[in-house]
Amino acid sequence: MTTDPDATATPARRAPAGAAVLREDVTEAIREAVVEELASVGFARMSIEGIARRAGVGKTAVYRRWKSKLHLVLDLVAVFAVDGLPVPSTGSLYGDVRALLEVTSHVLRHPVASAVIPDLLVEAARNPEIADAVRGALLDGQRRMASGIVSEAVARGELEEGADPERALDLAIGPLYWRQVVVRDAVPEGYLDELARSVVAGLRAA
Repeated sequence: MTTDPDATATPARRAPAGAAVLREDVTEAIREAVVEELASVGFARMSIEGIARRAGVGKTAVYRRWKSKLHLVLDLVAVFAVDGLPVPSTGSLYGDVRALLEVTSHVLRHPVASAVIPDLLVEAARNPEIADAVRGALLDGQRRMASGIVSEAVARGELEEGADPERALDLAIGPLYWRQVVVRDAVPEGYLDELARSVVAGLRAA
């Protein structure tokens, strides 16, 4: 019989009746198991059973935290996404775009992101629900950053009123996703500088 690890927790305060007290060390063990499982078998073959076995917990401990393996993986990806980070404020359009590229490139280089994102994109092509969830986890923070960058540039007079943040995001992030996620090629020295200059030129020409 498997012992429920959450059942041994001693709450700091009385929990509401019927509420589960989730131990943080168990949550972290599950997240680590997900990373290992993804590296071993990939998203498509990954299972809650395999994750629980690798983490040394019962399946119930996993399902108390996430309702499916997709939600578990998206939660993990969100840790490394740009959502919640401040909008770059360097004082220039070029500097802000360059900062956005640096943050995004760093996220895409992370071992968790590089292991998860390609598999998620394949699954998203087959399943609209997964596609919506992936867009939310990966793009919402970047859209917020792009919108802030464009607004600040308009206020400084670097861009015309009505400049499109979505165009900025396409110009900036599209090449990075292609290089780092699809082709899985290294980012050479100076590449982000050149890309930032191209993005700025493209936005001003629009």
